[in-house]
Amino acid sequence: MISASNDLAARFSTFQEEAFRLETLDDYSNSGNPAAFRAFLAGETKPADYNADWLETVRKATESGKRMVRVHVLSRPLTPYLRYELSWGYQTNMTAGEEFHILDTTDHPNPLEGVPDFWLFDGREPVVLNYDENGAFTGPTFVPAPGALPTGEESEYATYRSVALAMSVPFTEWWGKHGAA
Repeated sequence: MISASNDLAARFSTFQEEAFRLETLDDYSNSGNPAAFRAFLAGETKPADYNADWLETVRKATESGKRMVRVHVLSRPLTPYLRYELSWGYQTNMTAGEEFHILDTTDHPNPLEGVPDFWLFDGREPVVLNYDENGAFTGPTFVPAPGALPTGEESEYATYRSVALAMSVPFTEWWGKHGAA
């Protein structure tokens, strides 16, 4: 493991080509913005400055030609939190250039069963995201880059990324079919 002094936030300003995120949980309400989630559940209008700091991070990256991509593994019916995340979060973040895909396991087995949430920076710097049983973020685990891999072989996280993207559909396509579900 890399030293705890390595900051996850710093990775978003230092990656060169792509930041990929795999999301596997149905509820992150104990990790994010609980006030916004409560507002969503109460039927309130999304605040104009919703997610402003993250949007700035994404915009800086995408305007410089970098990609920020997420795949969320989920099944229907959506939890209240997923309805919030997909309608407020994803749709807002897309305006800054973040790309989203859905790997819907409602009608087929999960090809990534047991794989944790993670960020993968430039296909070679994985950071596992740890959550407790209530979905509260407990911190990152920085996985060393696999320098000993033979040329042409990927890390397990790069393989997970490939599977996730191959088995998922673009968010807008999925949302068009299932967004009101």
